[in-house]
Amino acid sequence: MVRFQQIIDNAIKDVVSDVYLTGGHPMVSRKNGTIQFHTTVRWSHREIDALVRKLLTPKQLSMLRERKSLDYAISVSSARLRINFFTTARGISLAIRILPGHIPTIDELNLHPSLHEIAKLKSGLILTCGATGVGKTTTIASIINDINKTRQAHIVTLENPIEYRFPSGKSFIQQRELGPHMPSFAQGLIDVLRENPDVIVVGELREAETIRLTLNAAESGHLVIATLHASNPEEAIYRMCNAVPIEAQNEIRYQMALTLSWLITQQLVYMENVKLRVPLLSIVRGTQAIRNIIRENKLPQLSSAIQMGKNEGMYTTERYLSEFLETHQSLTPYEKAFRPSKETTQDAIYQSPLTEDEPEPAARKLQATITGDEPIIVRTLYSNSEMENMLTIDEESSLQELISKMEQTKGLEHGNKQP
Repeated sequence: MVRFQQIIDNAIKDVVSDVYLTGGHPMVSRKNGTIQFHTTVRWSHREIDALVRKLLTPKQLSMLRERKSLDYAISVSSARLRINFFTTARGISLAIRILPGHIPTIDELNLHPSLHEIAKLKSGLILTCGATGVGKTTTIASIINDINKTRQAHIVTLENPIEYRFPSGKSFIQQRELGPHMPSFAQGLIDVLRENPDVIVVGELREAETIRLTLNAAESGHLVIATLHASNPEEAIYRMCNAVPIEAQNEIRYQMALTLSWLITQQLVYMENVKLRVPLLSIVRGTQAIRNIIRENKLPQLSSAIQMGKNEGMYTTERYLSEFLETHQSLTPYEKAFRPSKETTQDAIYQSPLTEDEPEPAARKLQATITGDEPIIVRTLYSNSEMENMLTIDEESSLQELISKMEQTKGLEHGNKQP
């Protein structure tokens, strides 16, 4: 763990976004989107196995054995880490994304200031789309943080895993993680409608049932913020509408046309003139023209509608680059937005034992608990159908008294028959 913490410390100092560890291979990092090999840093296969045992709980190790991969988020060296454990030909590998302890604001992330308007919405669907690793989660975190600072709301997030931990500000925020807190996104969405939320955040739209329930939540008058893997607005709408069986596609299309408020696609680009890596967005607003295109399934017309929607706050990626990024006078450096810091929330992470699977009692297993000067409590655990016997032994009892008590207990176990 000391060696691992040192790697994270160095990565933070060097403003590295990702670290990759795998057995028998030099460590690899990513800075400004570029892969770098560190030939002097190499972990053996057994060292990787030992690190994984340190990082994961027994239950998480069991999940890793079953699924062969696992998403996990922890705090190390004042930074929040999202780690994906996965099995490869080299054994277990770790893909580590380094997140800041604090939540970057919309302005710190060099996002368009119009995104502040989302915090004022009381209902509708906000979709943030893009490939893995382009900052969708961080963009959503900045929007949630905006709501938290500006209005009173009950916010429930459904995530996999929990990356940014939010302290409640003006809003009351509760975060649920896939696995420890809910068996699936679909079940989480069924539950959340009974929890009286104002804002629902869905970490990932992938399964048809999750998409259907998300649109139902938005249609019922909630503000729903979700992420989707798509590279452009047309692909995002196509994937949403075609994720369900053909007989249900019209219903999904009508729901999306009714609820869509914002559709943001995001990628990261390196701007040579300012030597910074910044988010490049396209922004679609849920105007009547956009909703008609979705409802009538005329997606090839979407691009021209976005271009014509300039006065309504819409941007193609080309216009966003030329009219916003290249004219922006004060872009925030990556290392400032993602500076390492202590987490802003002091809430303890607690997993209630009431939600954990109870271990099967081992037949005839003897457990002894010694607690200082207190008497020794000896428990004999039987199967579920048998009773639990307890023998309390006082330290000042004589040997004969102890033998007598043990014989009495054994007699009770065997139906009061003499041993």
